[in-house]
Amino acid sequence: MIMALWFECKVRFDKMMDNGSVKKVTEPYLVDALSFTEAEARITEEMRPFLSGDFSIPAIKKTNIAEIFYDNTADKWWSVKYNIITIDEKSAKERRAAVYVMVQADSQQGATDAFNRGMKGTMADFEIEKVAETKIMDVYPAKFLSDETGNADS
Repeated sequence: MIMALWFECKVRFDKMMDNGSVKKVTEPYLVDALSFTEAEARITEEMRPFLSGDFSIPAIKKTNIAEIFYDNTADKWWSVKYNIITIDEKSAKERRAAVYVMVQADSQQGATDAFNRGMKGTMADFEIEKVAETKIMDVYPAKFLSDETGNADS
């Protein structure tokens, strides 16, 4: 398994609003890439078919997202912060290490349920600290040349 490195890319473009007017908007997307340069190239490649006219990428930042749980029937992205609980052998005290996961779901409860399904079989003790809806519009995993099906193996 290849570890993903997720970048949040903000894309600025002219969007047709429901009332027919055109408004400049900036929307965030997640891209799996090895560097800022690759993230910019990937988001440009992914967005080009969907946007007519000029668009820009005013910001790219590295995220601390460890994993993505997909559900192609849902259209919202949720950030789940959970803590892995371990016991320090020397002091016998509980330690918590925060981990962030993105979950695709239609509701907060759906995100919590999907997260728990994704964590089934995990040997470590953990507790959910926070489940929050994000503004992320879409997530673009890495594409691998050896994968002919179009599915990413990340």
